[in-house]
Amino acid sequence: MTSYRNYHIKSKTRFDEIMEGINPYFFQISRYLLAIVFIFSGFVKAVDPLGTTYKIEDYLAAFGEPWSQFSFIALWLSIALSAFELVIGLNLLFKIKIRSSAVLALIFMLVMTPLTLYIALKNPVTDCGCFGDALIISNWETFWKNVVLLILVLVLLFTSSKSRPVFLSGIEWLIISVFVGISMAISLYSYNFLPMIDFRPYKIGSNIPEKMKIPEGAPTDKYETTFIYERNGEQKEFTIENYPKDDSTWVFVDQKTTLISKGYEAPIHNFSIIDQHFDDITEDVLQYKEGTYLVVIYDIQKASTKGLLRAEEIYKKHKDTDTRFYVLTGSSDDAIASVRAETGITFPFCKTDPITLKTIIRANPGLVYLENGTVKGKWNWRDF
Repeated sequence: MTSYRNYHIKSKTRFDEIMEGINPYFFQISRYLLAIVFIFSGFVKAVDPLGTTYKIEDYLAAFGEPWSQFSFIALWLSIALSAFELVIGLNLLFKIKIRSSAVLALIFMLVMTPLTLYIALKNPVTDCGCFGDALIISNWETFWKNVVLLILVLVLLFTSSKSRPVFLSGIEWLIISVFVGISMAISLYSYNFLPMIDFRPYKIGSNIPEKMKIPEGAPTDKYETTFIYERNGEQKEFTIENYPKDDSTWVFVDQKTTLISKGYEAPIHNFSIIDQHFDDITEDVLQYKEGTYLVVIYDIQKASTKGLLRAEEIYKKHKDTDTRFYVLTGSSDDAIASVRAETGITFPFCKTDPITLKTIIRANPGLVYLENGTVKGKWNWRDF
């Protein structure tokens, strides 16, 4: 009996020695991978707080009542989310409060993983927005990414027990405060002016006509159409190959079209400008070789009054010059008339899809300067 116990103890000790040799590698790999993902995710949100705000608003609207009523806090949720992710990532990178950061990361992943599974199944939004416009992945890719991150967090928790802190506790809290301050400063700067890094296809230097082109031979969207017919009270689905076109006993009820595979989509695929006379002037604007100012107002009722008045000054300054001036909005004619009466602005409006306008520039209003279809400058209304 004694020899068995001695053997068992020796075996267990040997196993512990093996695990103690392996655990540091698991710990380091998990720590670095999680740090990279959290820092990247938090940073791309911090440099584009309005982009994350729009995505949160999309989620709240898709979930319906009562969630849609909380859209007024979307901006602050955006800033808080970016700071949370960025600080966790930096903590893991510099070995600051490893255990606490891992627990917070675990709580975060336990919330996000089932949420992204629901989004992948129900598809309320087509893009999760977890990496902003820097890296767009599908809803299912987002879910599996979160599964991997959840596993890495669990590994980190199980292997971090013997990790020694690099800094004293008081210094750790000071460093965390600096991390939070940096994240908040990046978000507030990017909100009040423009994103520090522009990941969208309308960034400065982009030629819009080039970004709208579809390469020759590029794959196109593939759809499957299903026809529903009824006979003797029974409904049946047919494909385009076998539907009963010559059988009058079947009565057509409905048809469904399903996207089977997504084809190539140009980086810019929904840019159009309709003037006040309902003419499409997109090509005219993009091919004009001299300077063109585009004032972008995705929602005129949410636009800054100061910004609108500054846009009026630019309009009057260039009204009789070769530089063209257009104001693009997604607002209704009634909303435009109401704001005209309140502010006294006189410039004419053109219509463009509001989602496109939100993509062009993160400002309301914002100013874009084009030459021959190329973006030469972009400004928040504060910098007009």
